[in-house]
Amino acid sequence: MNDQVVEALDQSELSPYRRFTRAEWASLRADTPLTLTIDDLSRLQSMNDRISVEEVVAIYLPLSRLLALYVAATQGLFKATQRFLGAEDGKMPYIIAVAGSVAVGKSTTARVLKALLSRWPNTPKVELITTDGFLHPNAVLERESLMDRKGFPESYDGAALLRFLSDVKAGKRNVAAPVYSHLSYDVIPGEKILVDRPDILIVEGLNVLMPNRQGRDIPFVSDFFDFSIYLHANKASLEDWYISRFKKLRETAFRNERSYFRKYADLSDDETVSTARDIWRRINLKNLDENIAPTRARASLVLTKGGDHSIQAVALRKL
Repeated sequence: MNDQVVEALDQSELSPYRRFTRAEWASLRADTPLTLTIDDLSRLQSMNDRISVEEVVAIYLPLSRLLALYVAATQGLFKATQRFLGAEDGKMPYIIAVAGSVAVGKSTTARVLKALLSRWPNTPKVELITTDGFLHPNAVLERESLMDRKGFPESYDGAALLRFLSDVKAGKRNVAAPVYSHLSYDVIPGEKILVDRPDILIVEGLNVLMPNRQGRDIPFVSDFFDFSIYLHANKASLEDWYISRFKKLRETAFRNERSYFRKYADLSDDETVSTARDIWRRINLKNLDENIAPTRARASLVLTKGGDHSIQAVALRKL
């Protein structure tokens, strides 16, 4: 096909995604019931990422309906394979990834999905982990001069994350994942969370959609995902949200004497904004540009946010 023919094609024909406006996506809810209350939402949302009932109805109910259909189809295929093999026991969890920049609202999305999906009859057991637990401990990062690259791919124990996902996908019982503390800004020694053969596992993290850099024979983390969601927003909004969150943390968590960021608690308003902007541009924006944003095209679904944090457009990868 020559260049002139390619240029003549509508871009939507070349895109691997089918795109929806907010209203178009909302119409796909069908008769899916709302199973969350306002109190539920207040517990699920993250600081500076407020979510409304209308947002759940318009965006997350259609998404939970789609995922319930996908999970049911995957469960049916697995059972057919088990019958073919003559195997009676076994369970293969459906794994969903939630990716995107710092401050984009991954945690809220992951928690809302967990709550909604656990209410579907075929997926009563839904668990959630973040890849923060697979960061190398601070002692290792300091030794390797990587503290200013925390959240970059090299700051994670990729081998441990791959082993964890492989064991979960194989249906093993009580697979342990390390636990991270945002207060101490470090992995908690000896503390684990056990994942015991869930129907669905949601994995939230910055770089979970990145391709493997260690050679073709080693699987990608994303090889274990059945479905992946990328949260997208423009950089100006992300910077504003990060600074706003930093300001709120200065008034709350940073004031805890055990907080790693206690040194920021007594900054003036101007100093707080300046410090947050420096951290954003020097670390988080660099990670976004180099590692996170390039993985957007690998996602099954892209949710694009407007400046008010509401999702304005949806792009679903064509099957």
